[in-house]
Amino acid sequence: MAGESAPARRRDRDEQGRARNARPRDGLGRPLPYGAPGVARQPEGVPRTPAESLTEAQRLLDAGMPFHAHEVLEDAWKTAPEAERELWRGLAQLAVGLTHAARGNAVGGTTLLDRGAAAVEAYADAAPHGIDIAGLLVWARELSGRLTVPEAAAAPVAAADTAPRLRTAAD
Repeated sequence: MAGESAPARRRDRDEQGRARNARPRDGLGRPLPYGAPGVARQPEGVPRTPAESLTEAQRLLDAGMPFHAHEVLEDAWKTAPEAERELWRGLAQLAVGLTHAARGNAVGGTTLLDRGAAAVEAYADAAPHGIDIAGLLVWARELSGRLTVPEAAAAPVAAADTAPRLRTAAD
């Protein structure tokens, strides 16, 4: 009938009524149409040690899946001791910055890379868990700078080729 719209799709909800998006996603976390094949999402709320979180996030970064690495780092942020929450939040923001850069969103990438670098910089003097704060700062600033060059800003970066090392080589 004219003027009628299709019924709205109900949001996916978990047992507690919280919104969950069961929509498939691609390797950079972009939503795909329902029913399309997608990349398996990282399960939320998985308890990991800091070393396990860093190892899994690095595996995902190396595979060109920074959105998924961000989900692992976000879990670590939510469960970290208060003194480390900003560190893990900053690491998650760096992964999201790379996600935006890989999607071709230079403005979003620059914003998140700069925000993540500012958050982790506070840990530079005593980097916990072997995290290479100095290397991450150099990486984030270099990528952020590259995204602001007009001829490079519109081109997506290759996530796997651009992924940072989260820990020092010794770890």
